[in-house]
Amino acid sequence: MTTEGIEAVFLETHNWGKAVKFFQGLGYELEFSTDHHSGLLRNGGGPYLFIAEVPESKEPDARLVLKVPDAEAFRPAPGVEVVTPFADTHFGTKEMTVRDPDGRLWSIQAPAKN
Repeated sequence: MTTEGIEAVFLETHNWGKAVKFFQGLGYELEFSTDHHSGLLRNGGGPYLFIAEVPESKEPDARLVLKVPDAEAFRPAPGVEVVTPFADTHFGTKEMTVRDPDGRLWSIQAPAKN
């Protein structure tokens, strides 16, 4: 089984409010927000944005999230470095992290099984 394209873009920010206003200015709509300065924005049928505020002491990160339909059936090809295997997330999915040859981290996301 292979990935099915980009599911989301995960962005970290130092200012949740400014980041949301910026993306709303580009046509994104806030679908939901949390009480800890994070939330999901959408614009059409493409990948969604998930933005989370981090402390000033942390450099904001950005990561693409690739989609797979079934975490149990997904097997990365030989040579793909798995940093963290699939694990349940607090937002109802399973997520794996892999590293590309240049050291960038990528998330692989699958629906959680009920």
